[in-house]
Amino acid sequence: MTNPLRSSAAVRALLVAGGLAAAWLPSRAQAPMPAPGQAPAAVPGTFAENPIVYFVMTDRFVNGDPSNDHAYGRQREMNPKDDVGTWHGGDFKGLTQKLKEGWFKELGVNALWITAPYEQIHGWVQGGQREFKHYGYHGYWALDYTVIDQNLGTAADLRDLVDTAHAQGIRVLFDVVMNHPGYLDLQTAKDLKVDVLWDGWEKDPNLLRNYHNYIDYNSFKFGDWWGRPWVRAGLPGYIDGGRNDLTMQLAFLPDFRTESPDFVKLPKFLKEKADTKAADLPNTTVRGYLVKWLTDWVREYGVDGFRCDTVKHVEPEAWAALKAEAVKALAEFKAKNPTRKIDDAPFWMVGEYWGAGPEKHKLTSFGFDAMINFDFQQEDGAFARPEKLFRGYAQAQAGKPVHMLNYLSSHDTELFDRTRLIEGGTALLLAPGGVQIFYGDETARPEGPMPRTDKQQATRSDMNWGKVDPKVLAHWRKLGTFRARHRALATGEHRQLGDAPYTFSRVEAASGDRVVVALGAKGQVSVPVAGVFQDGETLQDAYTGRTATVAAGKVALETDGVVLLERVQGKAH
Repeated sequence: MTNPLRSSAAVRALLVAGGLAAAWLPSRAQAPMPAPGQAPAAVPGTFAENPIVYFVMTDRFVNGDPSNDHAYGRQREMNPKDDVGTWHGGDFKGLTQKLKEGWFKELGVNALWITAPYEQIHGWVQGGQREFKHYGYHGYWALDYTVIDQNLGTAADLRDLVDTAHAQGIRVLFDVVMNHPGYLDLQTAKDLKVDVLWDGWEKDPNLLRNYHNYIDYNSFKFGDWWGRPWVRAGLPGYIDGGRNDLTMQLAFLPDFRTESPDFVKLPKFLKEKADTKAADLPNTTVRGYLVKWLTDWVREYGVDGFRCDTVKHVEPEAWAALKAEAVKALAEFKAKNPTRKIDDAPFWMVGEYWGAGPEKHKLTSFGFDAMINFDFQQEDGAFARPEKLFRGYAQAQAGKPVHMLNYLSSHDTELFDRTRLIEGGTALLLAPGGVQIFYGDETARPEGPMPRTDKQQATRSDMNWGKVDPKVLAHWRKLGTFRARHRALATGEHRQLGDAPYTFSRVEAASGDRVVVALGAKGQVSVPVAGVFQDGETLQDAYTGRTATVAAGKVALETDGVVLLERVQGKAH
């Protein structure tokens, strides 16, 4: 695929040609009319109308295959404080195991966002201020975009993971980066034969402290790595990083020259790398190679979407080109593999644009279906009395499909208060917009050791399989599966119905999907439902499983603090 720098108008034309314009139109399909005396079915909506995304840091979840734990010579550390940045063993097989056990279905999850699966730098760099060995276990330090990192498994393992998820109606999203590759660490430089190292580093007992003393930063042999045409790197023979968002070097990482119109050839290290699938492409830019490499995962495995990292640091036209090609790639996969797809929905893309809030983002015109909402985590003061929050988010989510993805905890910020996960989970799973569940919020996974100068590492602890909080898990499962049945929670009209207990309705007019939720009361309660449900209808509280009949515009029932009212299927009204 060729990909010279394009104008905005040309990119939009490309999007339309790739079928993307249709992908952005909301689905307005009406729910089937019920038979006389029957309640309408719950309406989960298309994925774009009701995304419930589970973000799992693959390496920290389940170790399904211990034989791959030390790929490329990677090692763990004995002291937990020293071990925060190593590879811990989680892999594709572990994820597939949990899929087969029903872990994600029981949470109502309809998409699994996994960390980037392609090969990362082999070794480590100094973490924090020389506090720990920091490897690329998180997937943000790519070495080769065309092959699977051996710590995560094999091609067969990845195919099994995607196919198992698809069989359950769960989409798979890859975390991807177009802004930068990874550092040239000592081990990778040795493995790639980039001759910029001084002797003795492998025997130095104080290597963490002396790390940079073993690299010759004046060597023009750095050109054997990515090279000047590909990245800004501030090294001999390279262009220095710029001073704006699009050209700066984030955390001193090499910055891909995705805006360059120049055609490039493969870097020397990739030409000579024995296991790479990368090949020279005629008349292709840096952006073109990255788009080709990333969308090949879609063509090969049927990946359903991307979560795009550091969006503000790459020109919008690059994201638009990635989306347009990914739409075509997924359509090709589905045409060739009709039994391995979930449905015919188009490729979906969500972005991490640092600081983005719940409003519809300007980059939706450059390929993004949604943006991660950084504001939600900061709204925790409103979670106990959420009407203002819900009303405001419902107004912001006036357009469909969903354009914001709310989260409670994040690997890049902090974990939500572990003692308030019932309250926080209630707000997250009932809020308008889309949902992003960070692994372990449903089990009260505790923080890991916290380096003094890199606090985010504490958010990435191993999944707490041996000490799951049963009360938190049960709560999240009830709300998650309820949400999965009702797209009205994501995109419906919000209306407060009562104060004591706090009660609201969400109604999605086109489909007829409707729910009533009451919060903050225990024991016998009378919940107002007038204008949403009719007298004589039989309703079910999805939280307790109890049923009740509407009388005089109200439902009387026994509650455990949360009431989730929906129609009972097959009952007369």
